[in-house]
Amino acid sequence: MKNNVQKWLTHSLNDPIVKILTKNSHLTKTQLETLLIDVLAENLAGKTIRYEEKAKLRLLRAGISRGAFNRTLKQARRNIIESVYTILLLGYLGIFEDTSLDPYLEASNKLQAYMSAYREIPNDAKERNEHIRIVSMFREELEASLEQLSKPKSLSKL
Repeated sequence: MKNNVQKWLTHSLNDPIVKILTKNSHLTKTQLETLLIDVLAENLAGKTIRYEEKAKLRLLRAGISRGAFNRTLKQARRNIIESVYTILLLGYLGIFEDTSLDPYLEASNKLQAYMSAYREIPNDAKERNEHIRIVSMFREELEASLEQLSKPKSLSKL
């Protein structure tokens, strides 16, 4: 089970889009890894996992203590709450009505479309190859868009 979870974590954390989103989020890579273990490891394992066991699932060779895992998890949760409150604040103040935020909403829609396309891989080999080519192009476009939006100047029109 540990190998499967760690393999999945490595794959997820090395995804180019995850890297861009993490780099520009309020979560550190360690906090994201800890949060993923806490939220999704039980789904992968198919059973309840204690925090001592979750701490051992981290990608560090020696693992970490349960206390360190819980502190990192608390920091991640705090950062998520603060990010959500930032979004709520901007909405309350009417800033989302400004058209300069439209590119971020478009990026959100592109992310959803990409994830849907990524999950719907055809069974036919010819269709699958074409689908993979299109999804790959879509991913590259999405990466470029996210990189551009991560620059502070992208909000300068506010």
